[in-house]
Amino acid sequence: MTPVRVLHFVTGGFSGGATQVAVQLVNAARESDAIEPLLVLRRKRHADPARIEELRAAGVPLELVAGWSHAATIAALVSVCRRFQPDVLAAHGFSEHLWGRYAGLLAKVPHLVHVEHNTRERYSAWRRAQTRWLAKRTDRIVGCSEGVRQALLAMGMPAERTIAIPNGVRLEPFANADAHPFAQRIPGIVMVARFSKQKDHATVLRALALLRERGLSPPLLFAGGGKDLHRRPLERLADEIGIAAQVQFLGVVRNVPELLMTHQLAVLGTHHEGMPLALLEGMAAGCAVVGSAVPGVREVLEDGVDGLLVAESDPVAMADALERVLRDPERAARMAATAREVALQRHGRELMNQRYEDLFVSLAGRA
Repeated sequence: MTPVRVLHFVTGGFSGGATQVAVQLVNAARESDAIEPLLVLRRKRHADPARIEELRAAGVPLELVAGWSHAATIAALVSVCRRFQPDVLAAHGFSEHLWGRYAGLLAKVPHLVHVEHNTRERYSAWRRAQTRWLAKRTDRIVGCSEGVRQALLAMGMPAERTIAIPNGVRLEPFANADAHPFAQRIPGIVMVARFSKQKDHATVLRALALLRERGLSPPLLFAGGGKDLHRRPLERLADEIGIAAQVQFLGVVRNVPELLMTHQLAVLGTHHEGMPLALLEGMAAGCAVVGSAVPGVREVLEDGVDGLLVAESDPVAMADALERVLRDPERAARMAATAREVALQRHGRELMNQRYEDLFVSLAGRA
């Protein structure tokens, strides 16, 4: 069977889950006979060139297109499409799904797929109208969780073509998690998240201050990039509430699996999500996981079974959950073991990739 040519178009900013998922799908497809993939990144001003070179050195089929204007992006992507001749163009994330599909229509790509990665995006009335117009010309609209699918339906996306394919993560980096018994890990907290309006680092910091009043002083590691505009106020807050000595702002790190597997808690304070890769990795690492009870997170965690859900933007609720884990390590260890089992069974990259592969093959008529 001739492989289905699939072009994945996504931001080249490397700051969110959309790029991670697109890269994972391209890498998984490289190991398949059914898909011939190409990753196309929209050039971003603050993107780390080393990340691009790392992908190329690893053999990822990759092209960059202009990002300085939407028209330039569309024109460059049309040119790539005419060279690559994809059967399917999958446009990931906001606002790339708009420019990607415009290019696909202009290049006459046979099948278009829109992949939405969040339950809440910055849709103006004009961009919402564009999304609805493009939806009529799109074969499938994919939410990365059922919560995202519901948000898409609420926007007026066609129900018969709007589906959910849950995110998955690479499980191989966490293969040795069982070699790090929960009781022997650092009783500290890791939060992997970029600094942005979407993420709620501040609630975690305030919860830490409350724990200090209760006689608990766990270390807290913030791993992730993002803008100084969002990080600096958090550094000031940690200093103002007297917990700066407990908190490390690590920036972008390349040893996330090691950090998670050597600490007991993985936390995600957030205001909205699609399906958070950071929590899935925390589960795979065998951590006790705590997350804000927002759509996307609620689909991942069953409260009290494989993690703890806390009210959004509620430092007291967050502190209570963290205290439960820290003061009852045996119960926390059982919850962490369940979380790891759930991650291995339901949230591997292979399952996610198979679902996308089946979709692409079906659309191209090669099933």
